[in-house]
This record gives sequence, C-alpha cells and structure tokens, in this order.
Amino acid sequence: MGPQIPGSYLKVILQLGKVRISLPISLSAVTGYVLQTGSFGLEGFYLALGVFLVSCSSSAINHWQEHKIDKHMPRTQNRPIPSGKISPKFAAIVALVHFASGALILSQHFAPIALIASMVTLISYNGFYTPLKKHTAFAVVPGSLVGALPPYIGWLAAGGYILDPTIFWVAIFFFIGQIPHFWLLLLLFGEQYKLVGYPSLNDLFNENQIKRLSYTWILSTIAAALIIALKIMISPIVIAVLLLYIFYLLFTTTRQILIQHNLPVRPTFFKLNFLYLFMMIALIIDSLLYRF
Repeated sequence: MGPQIPGSYLKVILQLGKVRISLPISLSAVTGYVLQTGSFGLEGFYLALGVFLVSCSSSAINHWQEHKIDKHMPRTQNRPIPSGKISPKFAAIVALVHFASGALILSQHFAPIALIASMVTLISYNGFYTPLKKHTAFAVVPGSLVGALPPYIGWLAAGGYILDPTIFWVAIFFFIGQIPHFWLLLLLFGEQYKLVGYPSLNDLFNENQIKRLSYTWILSTIAAALIIALKIMISPIVIAVLLLYIFYLLFTTTRQILIQHNLPVRPTFFKLNFLYLFMMIALIIDSLLYRF
C-alpha cells in the first residue's frame, strides 16, 4: 500500500532521487561551470537545478531497475519499492517527471551539449554500470566514468573546450576517486551482494587485500588532487588549506596501512568523501575570486 499523506509522498520522492548523491553531482557540475566562467549567477542556479533533477531521475531509474534484488539485501530492503511503500510504476513516473523537468531547464538555458552530456551520464550509470554489476566484480572501474562526467556537464554548458587540460584533470580526480569510494563500500556491504548472486571483490580477495587495493587508489586520488592544487588553482590560501587536508589524508591512511596494518573502513570512507567535497568547494572559491 502506498503512502497516504503528501509528506509521505515527498519523503519517498526524495528517497527515489537519492538526494544525498544527487546534490554532490549537481555541485560537481557547478564546479565545472564556475571553472569555465569564473561566476555563478542565475545561469549557475539553472544548471545546478537541471543536473540535480536529471540525477534524481537516474537514481529513480536505478531504484526501479534493482527493486527485485533490493528486497534481498538488508542495506536496501527498506527502499521505497521493496518495502511496499510505492509500486514500480510510481517510481517510473517519478523518474520520467524528474528527467523531463531537468531536460526542459537545461535545454532552455544552455546549448544542447549540456543536455547531451547529462544524458550520457545517465545512460552510463543506468545502461552500462548497473547491468555490468551482475557480471563482474570490477564493474566499478569503467563505472567510475559516471563520476568524471558531471564536471564536464557544467564546463561544456559554459562553452568550454572538451579537451582543455583544466577540466581533464578535474574529471580524472573524480574518476580515480570513485574506485576507492566503491571498494570501501564493498568492505562495509560486500557480503550482501552474495545474497543476490552478484560477483564481489570479497570473492576474489580477502579483507586485508581489498584494503591495500583501496589504499593504492587513495594514493592515486591524492596525486590527482595535488596536480589540481598546484597546476590549476591560483589562490595561495585555498591551495594551502587544500594541501593541509591532502597531506592529513595521506599521513593518516599511510600510517594505518603500513604501521598499524589496518585501514579503518568507515572513517577512511568519510575522509575520502570529504576530500571530494573540499575539492569542489575549493575550486569554486578559487575560480570565483581569482580566475577572471
């Protein structure tokens, strides 16, 4: 039986849109936009809203795609469809409305490339990465392309050149960073994938090996962050603060993996996610203050 009051419907719609994921994706697109223009303004708001809605559509499609397996995993069995709060049809309608709204905003305020890049991101996630998870434990590697595309949406929407090294390195940072992000998640919930017959790194490596693999990718993420800080950013204060956090992450993870022979999963996961957020905010501030 579906929700009976408007507040319940709103809560379900927010859950379908995975707002905690869609908001950072929207911010990532804004980062690319501000990098190119050096400003935010009303157009930046329209970009953020349009990308947010398209991302919510992608998340709702994902709920619809995986609702049959979601009911078998403790982490996902309380999602709107497997819990019985809504029907798959309702989720599909929400996804369609989100996409139509986001597409309308992007097409009215930006060149067609903005909508095309948004659609490529959606197709990469729902049409490529999601089905690939059923077949390989390494789906996250090509699937990380999804994390690299949102900055390009904003960059291209602002008229940026697709091969410009500035946006390339920003995209590389997010591409690399998605891999340890997902592998740390596997350490938290990987065993649940076995309940639905999905291949998992847990079938190929033990926990300590996955931690060391994650640490290697964290080092690569840090290297990409250093390139951005030293080659792209201009503000000495922003660079200094970002470098302090980068070296804090490097020191703590290296000490834990090499000296303590352990990598605490949940704290490392949050520290890595904070680096992504910190990087976006730092790039936006740096661009607004110094780029133009």
